[in-house]
Amino acid sequence: MNELDTCFRAFDDIIAKHKLEKIKTIGDAYMAAGGLLNGGGSQLRDMVNAAQEMQAWLAEWNQERSNRNLPVFEARIGIHSGPVVAGVVGSKKFAFDIWGDTVNIAARIESAGEGGKINISGEVHNVIKQYFPCQYRGKIPAKNKGEIDMYFVEN
Repeated sequence: MNELDTCFRAFDDIIAKHKLEKIKTIGDAYMAAGGLLNGGGSQLRDMVNAAQEMQAWLAEWNQERSNRNLPVFEARIGIHSGPVVAGVVGSKKFAFDIWGDTVNIAARIESAGEGGKINISGEVHNVIKQYFPCQYRGKIPAKNKGEIDMYFVEN
């Protein structure tokens, strides 16, 4: 728990720095979103920049852990763009959350990724390709979604 807390605290700082929104953690998964208030704009670039910073932080942390013969952690990061429904529901333990097909596709993109890499959808690639070099992975099967164009953002 302490190690996961250390990691997620670093992610919290990175997300805040890029003016993104932490949605929740689910076990060892960390969910964040951008563009919830204004519908996007530069938020996709901010998401990729934050993802790169998270991976860089993990690489540095893992080097320290490796030097002490401790296990290392790798993160798969998936980014997708589209409409969501957002809000708070219920009357106990209020928690802001997001729902919708976009969230489901983002989860599929994350699970189709690889440790230490940032996997993005074709929709995201169309917006950020002029800012970040990417490697096309092809059409990757995604559970209940068919095949989705995916790219790795190059380091």
